[in-house]
Amino acid sequence: MTPRTTTGETPFSLVYGCEAMVPVEVGAGSFRRDNYDSEANEVDHRLYLDMIDKTQEDAQIRIASYQQRTARQYNSKVRAQTFKVGDLVLHQVIPNTTVVSHGVFGENWEGPYKLKSVLWEGTHHLNDMQEKLIPRA
Repeated sequence: MTPRTTTGETPFSLVYGCEAMVPVEVGAGSFRRDNYDSEANEVDHRLYLDMIDKTQEDAQIRIASYQQRTARQYNSKVRAQTFKVGDLVLHQVIPNTTVVSHGVFGENWEGPYKLKSVLWEGTHHLNDMQEKLIPRA
């Protein structure tokens, strides 16, 4: 029943082309229910159904705009981090290498490691502190 921020429409209206009537309106009565005209309702409903494609298209445009605004705001807070050969770094523990018995209290990072070489931005070869190469970049 509440219009969504991203689309500006209610989910019901995007699917069926009209607004839903809440059960409270049916039992207690409302202006819309008291002034109901079945012929006018049928004509209006057909018009809404004819325009539903345009309404859905407008909603998709609003969703894309909302996603762009969200991405722009998120990306404005991201700081680029560059590393040089010889820097000490931590390596993020990936899910398939975590110790299952530690659960949510397991480590998120392992290291420190030394950067051996930079393959391209964001991809590096690492050595442990004993200068042993870590197998994967």
